[in-house]
Amino acid sequence: MDNRYWLWMMVRLAVGVVVVAWAASYLGPGSGEKEFQKTLDAMKQVHSFRVALTATPGTQHNEMLWEIDCNRDLYHYQWQESDNSRPEMAMSRDELHVATQEFDRQGDGSWSQPRYAGRSAKGFCGNLAQGTDSILLPQIATMIKRGVLQKGDKKTVNGVRCREWLVTMKGGTSGIEHDTVCLGLQDRLPYELTVDWAQSRSWFSDYNSSIQFDVPEAALQAASASAGSN
Repeated sequence: MDNRYWLWMMVRLAVGVVVVAWAASYLGPGSGEKEFQKTLDAMKQVHSFRVALTATPGTQHNEMLWEIDCNRDLYHYQWQESDNSRPEMAMSRDELHVATQEFDRQGDGSWSQPRYAGRSAKGFCGNLAQGTDSILLPQIATMIKRGVLQKGDKKTVNGVRCREWLVTMKGGTSGIEHDTVCLGLQDRLPYELTVDWAQSRSWFSDYNSSIQFDVPEAALQAASASAGSN
């Protein structure tokens, strides 16, 4: 009787060890980092994309749009800011950066070219190719190093199925930052990001698509010159 009892206990213990080991490999430390590393590798292959962001810190409301084309070295940026407490202070910008040249859209729809140099899209594209963080796409490399990653539910963002991850990091105005990032189930690329301290939500789309830019003739000439010098 005693031998059978201890044999049964050993079998149960062995099964328990196997179950715990499987759960640890699937859900435990390291599983999130592996998934995020796949995203970091996938982002290295991106050469065009769009980012739309809304942020509502305090009484302010901000809407931003970035369009990036690495191959043509084009970078389009739109920004609108309003404040419920001071509606007369609303501001907006519409910029197109071609190589290192900047073109600003005026109120009448025309474009002007400031004297100072613009920011090249190659800066963002270089970060992507090297697997380092940029200010546009989610900071996946930093999340891998400093974030506590917790798997969430699947959902659909702009028609794309993705898995939401809860990310906790030191930082932000409150000392601890709570983010969410939704990673595509098929391509591993990020499709949504929320940041609690900034009260912001970002959407990412049109990866490696042919983005159409509304550009002035001078910008087209600058783009051609830039492409010819590469």
